[in-house]
Amino acid sequence: MSISNEDVTKLIETRFPDAKISVDGDGYKYETTVVCASFEGLNTLKRHQAVYASVNSAITSGELHALTITAKTPDEV
Repeated sequence: MSISNEDVTKLIETRFPDAKISVDGDGYKYETTVVCASFEGLNTLKRHQAVYASVNSAITSGELHALTITAKTPDEV
């Protein structure tokens, strides 16, 4: 059981509707880049925790096994 790149994107969009999100995955390992102004003032750990929180249901269900996150503000791109 795996999750599509589009489904991962939708999960992240629910928490970060104004973000630019890209997801690339092969059904097991996924990478995402999330660019969002709401990351301003947050360190890397807090940014990653916020993104993980948005996909937690897929992790808990076993659909999403591994997610590598790059989280930046628009000014950092």
